[in-house]
Amino acid sequence: MKFTYCPHCGTKAILKEIGDEGMIPYCEECKVPLWDMFTTCIICAVVNENQEVALLRQNYVSTANYVCVAGVMKLGESAEETARREVLEEIGQQVEELIFVRSYPYEKKEMLMLGFHAKVKKQEFKLSGEVDAVEWFPLITAQEKLREGSIAWQLVGEVAEQY
Repeated sequence: MKFTYCPHCGTKAILKEIGDEGMIPYCEECKVPLWDMFTTCIICAVVNENQEVALLRQNYVSTANYVCVAGVMKLGESAEETARREVLEEIGQQVEELIFVRSYPYEKKEMLMLGFHAKVKKQEFKLSGEVDAVEWFPLITAQEKLREGSIAWQLVGEVAEQY
């Protein structure tokens, strides 16, 4: 999100040079720079002991491709807490080990996705209302089920390289 008006007082922002950052929207009333904002989210490659990855169908996201478990961080929640919560909420799997893979900027939706490899012991899925279906796929061929180049595709590929 790029600011035109100050979210604190409503004053129209001016452009002001801020150090090495260049021209940044600035509120003269509040005396604060108004940095561009983005939503911080997690995305997880959920992998079981059989080297299978859980891929979801979420029709509100895509009817053509599978996706990985993902979700928005809540205020006061760490990325790791968010990842564990989302895996449990969306597919009912308890994360045993969580490994940070890397971050993925998603400019189209003004998001920063924090990618994790979530290790679980395979158990029956319990789906949330936002998940239409989920299946286990062999990790080495799972990228075929994802949209090529997508963040999920990148993450699953990077996790597969570790095996």
